[in-house]
Amino acid sequence: MSTVTPEQPRNPLHGLTLAAILEELVNCYGFEELAFQLRFQCFGENPSLASSLKFLRKTPWAREKLESYYLFHLREQKRKAARTP
Repeated sequence: MSTVTPEQPRNPLHGLTLAAILEELVNCYGFEELAFQLRFQCFGENPSLASSLKFLRKTPWAREKLESYYLFHLREQKRKAARTP
């Protein structure tokens, strides 16, 4: 997870690389679910971390969408943790 720093104490993306975000999402959901949720062709056809990172680095709107989905993922994890005794 990210480290909270004085410069950006409430930014959960601070200190995370795009590769770390993508790896966590792929490990949790898999490429098939990411392709369904985000509608990125790089997740649906011959998916790999390298090709996905290449696409995401060249396409700012796609990176923003992935980061938004990652924030959703973090919120869902918090909700699940709060429900578990």
